[in-house]
Amino acid sequence: MTESNTDNKPGLFIRRLENLDAAGRARLKRNAGRGLAEARDVVGLFYSILPSGVDAWDVDRYFLLATLYPLAAGGGSGSFGNSLRMIRNDSNSKGLDRRVEHLLDADREQLPFRLRQSLHYLQGQRGSVAWQRFLADLLAWDHPARRTQRRWAEDY
Repeated sequence: MTESNTDNKPGLFIRRLENLDAAGRARLKRNAGRGLAEARDVVGLFYSILPSGVDAWDVDRYFLLATLYPLAAGGGSGSFGNSLRMIRNDSNSKGLDRRVEHLLDADREQLPFRLRQSLHYLQGQRGSVAWQRFLADLLAWDHPARRTQRRWAEDY
């Protein structure tokens, strides 16, 4: 069987990220917020973990996730909105609410920066991310109905 018959591409990609050594994760982390075209010292590594058959249109989203992956722990559940809700408390609610609003309004160009900021904050608060769900949501970010943004807002 080929890998596409035995695994879904997002799940396989996350497993490959999980199996990277510290040096590989550090190389990806140094590129957080950059697009694949601006990437330095990581293109070969990225393509070695990218499952075959990923649509060319989606490669940039996979790269974005790969560079964000080292920023926060996995093991979360639900959407990224849920992850952010789990760290919300009385002392951070005002700032976090504003951060989530900016994230939900982010367009394609702003998204990497907003996500990087949010993941740094989440990690600082000891939050976690459901990475496979996160990737699925990134792949749907530009949908005209803004389903990802709506789900994150509802979950937050």
